[in-house]
Amino acid sequence: MKRPFVILLHVGFWACYFLLVFIALGLYYRSHHDVGRLMNALYSVLLFAAVPSALCFYSYYYFLFPGYLQKKKILQAIFIGLLMAILAGVVSYILIRFFIETGRIEDMDEGGRHGRSTAFQTIVVMTVIGLVSGGVALVMKGFVTWFNEIKLKEALREKNHEMELQLIKNQFDPHLFFNTINNIDSLILKDAVLASDYLNKLSDIIRFVLYETRADKIPLSKEIEYMEKYIALQKIRTANETYVHFSITGTVDDKLIAPMVFIPFVENAFKHTTNKKVENAITVHIAIDDTWVRLTCSNKYDSKLPAQPHGGLGNELIKKRLNLIYPGKHELVVDNDNELYCVNLAIQHG
Repeated sequence: MKRPFVILLHVGFWACYFLLVFIALGLYYRSHHDVGRLMNALYSVLLFAAVPSALCFYSYYYFLFPGYLQKKKILQAIFIGLLMAILAGVVSYILIRFFIETGRIEDMDEGGRHGRSTAFQTIVVMTVIGLVSGGVALVMKGFVTWFNEIKLKEALREKNHEMELQLIKNQFDPHLFFNTINNIDSLILKDAVLASDYLNKLSDIIRFVLYETRADKIPLSKEIEYMEKYIALQKIRTANETYVHFSITGTVDDKLIAPMVFIPFVENAFKHTTNKKVENAITVHIAIDDTWVRLTCSNKYDSKLPAQPHGGLGNELIKKRLNLIYPGKHELVVDNDNELYCVNLAIQHG
């Protein structure tokens, strides 16, 4: 919610508040023509009503709601809210007595003659006034927070979709795509059945990228299945059987995860590995437990050979996307040491 509108809400509340005070004073003193007495009454009412209201309103608005109520600490919020209202009543009573004793305003109760200005009664009434104003502040703050959260979720969803579209564009590397087709084409003459299997894998990958990634969450099994097929297609390009080591520990079951959070790191590992003849040049391991799913993806590279640096557009996009869809629910550690690039990503699955 824009700041001018929030300010307008506050101004509107206080305008209505003081309007009610003026109307009440006007009705009570409608038969009196003593301007001095009327002004004295106005000052007294402002101290009696406005001070505890202001103290409670803004302490509830800026402290109680975000510090306790928003964090669902209900019992603590009730206790601290009541304590703050009592404190506001005590402070307001002290101010009233100070202005009376110093002669700045007259005692409207004439020294307690009408039994309305005993300390206990006055503090209780001002505490109730503070509680009412504090309650309005909580409702107002709750509305503003709710509205802001809706707008934030919409903005995050839009940003997330933009990133997903960019990631999808990055997925279709024409060079890789046509190389894979050429490799399958060459394989047809040697083993038509195996070539058909690889062609189906390529078809499944394209289908996954175009359709499965539209959902906010997909089965973890789908993400893993994509990775397995992608790795299988990549292995066509080398005769080294130990080029890639892929393993899974734990049970997948029906766990859910956002699409394309692991895949870009695996793709980057293939993209930046400089020697396909090395044993276990790429290692991909997924560990699953009741709360977390963890990806460890590492690849060896020769620092002496020219290579595209890690952490390109794909990595930056996936980091931003993780912060959007898994705020506080993921851990990402990237190490680049001794010609080994390693990504450790842990996500709380849904």
